[in-house]
Amino acid sequence: MTHSVPKAKFKSKVLAYLREVEKKKQPLIITHAGQPVVSVVPYKEKTLLETLHNTVLSYENPTEPAGVDWEAQK
Repeated sequence: MTHSVPKAKFKSKVLAYLREVEKKKQPLIITHAGQPVVSVVPYKEKTLLETLHNTVLSYENPTEPAGVDWEAQK
């Protein structure tokens, strides 16, 4: 469940809220006049596979050469 807090309250207890986000691994929504303005989310390391996800946009002929002269081929 997402927790929300007004920005004035967040400002006075920033470190405590950051520790809470880190510990609970849940996002925190900062509001202004009752409207959400910022989301604080826990940091997550990406795996190599996640980093490469959606990087190949089109690969029509996988058996064909890439069409690029490589330095090692010279």
